[in-house]
Amino acid sequence: MEFKEWLVERMAKRELNSASLAEAIGENQPTIYRILSGETKNPRLHIVKKLESFFNEEFSSKKEVSTDSTNEISINQYHDVRGAMGQGLVLRGESGQITGWKVTPEWLSKNVPSNTGNKNLAIVTGFGDSMRGMFNSGDPLLVDSGVKSLDYDGVYFFRIGDEGFIKTLQRIPGEGIRVISENKKYETWTITSDMDFEVFGRVLKVWKSEEF
Repeated sequence: MEFKEWLVERMAKRELNSASLAEAIGENQPTIYRILSGETKNPRLHIVKKLESFFNEEFSSKKEVSTDSTNEISINQYHDVRGAMGQGLVLRGESGQITGWKVTPEWLSKNVPSNTGNKNLAIVTGFGDSMRGMFNSGDPLLVDSGVKSLDYDGVYFFRIGDEGFIKTLQRIPGEGIRVISENKKYETWTITSDMDFEVFGRVLKVWKSEEF
């Protein structure tokens, strides 16, 4: 077993990401990320010792990689996880739903190395054509529901009143939050302070389908 695999398994059990683990052991996030990505194959001894101490377990390269299905991580549909969508939220143009995924810790560490925790990851099915070019209606989106504020510009899942949106949000000082669609047929508009605005999560990844 490689050290990277050992670390991924233990992070998954405690639902840790690279940022939270780095903070817990007093190291920089890039140090942990390089181990998880495979860039650092033989971490420095003091890093290994810190991680062994944190997880209260020594690393041994002789251990077998477990193939037990319990190592799979379930990522569920957003409202099944949080219930925050509530009753009456409108997702206009929604075309069916993707109810969940099962992924391995290795897939998660390679593809979603930075998030607020595995338990906060959720699937939202893309809807409508306003973001066509980034994803199509019915495509899966991976959302970090632990993000509840607009700390920096990006693609977010949010609501205004009882209507849900997935759009790029850009902060404009003195004006508000600009809402940008990927499909240029849709005009840009602005969220102002008097609107009933709530962030459900930040979109980490989208998968764009193509028909053949």
